[in-house]
Formats: sequence, C-alpha cells, structure tokens
Amino acid sequence: MASGSEEGLGFGNGDGDVDVDVDVDPSIAMTTDVELLKRAWRNEKAAPEILQFESSLVQRSKEQIQLMEETVEEYEGNGTDPLTVSLYQMDLDRTQFLLRSYLRIRLLKIEKFATHISKTDSWNRLSEQEQKFTKRCMDDMEKHLTQSVLSRLPYGYQSILKQSISSEEDDMVPEPQLDTFVFCKSKSSLGAIQLDESGEEFEDLVADDLYVLRYKSVKPLIENGQIDIV
Repeated sequence: MASGSEEGLGFGNGDGDVDVDVDVDPSIAMTTDVELLKRAWRNEKAAPEILQFESSLVQRSKEQIQLMEETVEEYEGNGTDPLTVSLYQMDLDRTQFLLRSYLRIRLLKIEKFATHISKTDSWNRLSEQEQKFTKRCMDDMEKHLTQSVLSRLPYGYQSILKQSISSEEDDMVPEPQLDTFVFCKSKSSLGAIQLDESGEEFEDLVADDLYVLRYKSVKPLIENGQIDIV
C-alpha cells in the first residue's frame, strides 16, 4: 500500500462511502492493499451473508496503519510541510475507515445470524476472534430470552430455535436471504453463466459490464474472486 502522495486520496461522499478521485493505472491500483480492502468492504457490505474473513489483508492493513501513524507523528514533530502531513493523514483516515467499517459490518451480520452461522459452513469463514464473539452472542441471547420470555411460556414452546416442540426444523433461526438481488461486475469475460437450478436461465457475463443478479446464482463466482459486488 503506497503513501498518500503515491496512491491518492479518498473522500467521503456524504453517505459514508469512500471514493478514489485520482487517475491511477487500474492494473496498478487494483494490486494495492487499499484497493483490495475497499473491494472486500464493498463485497461484505452488499452480500446478504457473511463472507470469508480476509485475514492476511486485515493483518497487512493493521501493520500499514501503524506505520502511517508513526510517519504522521514523525512528520508533525520535525516540522514537515503541513500539506504533506495532511496528505498522509487523509490516506491514514481512509484506510482506518475502510478497515473499521469492514469489521463492523461483519460483527453486525454475526449478531443477526449468530445461530445460523454456528450451524453451517459459514462458521469456517470467521476469524478466531469472530468465532469467540459469536459464541458470546449466542450465550447472551439465550440467557436473556430464557429469563425474560421462554421460561414463562408453556411446555413445548420454550425453545430458542423452534416455535414449538412439534416443529421439525429450527424455524426460529434468522437466515440470510440468498435470493436477494445484487449489483455485480465481472472482472473478465466469463461467457454464459447458469443462473438457475433447472438450467434454463443463462447470462453472458462480459468484463466490466454491470449486472443485477440474484446473489445465490453468482455466489461461487464472488467467492473465487471472479465477480465483485458494487
């Protein structure tokens, strides 16, 4: 990840989004950690389910933030031109925003779908710290609901997972809606992609074209990095 003068600045657009407003060769910009972090943040923000935790990217971003903080502090102490300091500070602020927002979005999804995540392969997408957080969320929620509601209900209706003892499935567990439509863009021409289980609906995905598709139909392509959600 380059410094502020090399990589350009990000500015808020009023709704919390962050944009890169300088002309940079895409083949170079897309390889920087800031762009990779922005991509991970956008995908996580738009996906209805929790995605794979970007552990290496998060660690590199934390190290880069620490380095940038030390650089800003050093420049402020030795009387470096204020404009140069402000450029570094803006780059630092942008990276901190992206990282914090990325982690916060994941925590919100965990709070909403904790039980579902713990019972599916989504569990393996979490970091070790997120798994610990998920367990605490489930324990706290079960304790609260048992004390405030479930213990006062008749026998057969005291489960946190099922509406009643006769339910065959865990019908009280919130699940992400994978049929949600998402805006997505293919990084390369992928040809005809099957969009339904019956094999009757196809879409020809062309590089850099914008599509509105069901998340479930392009989920594998998002997971392997062939498509980005925008």
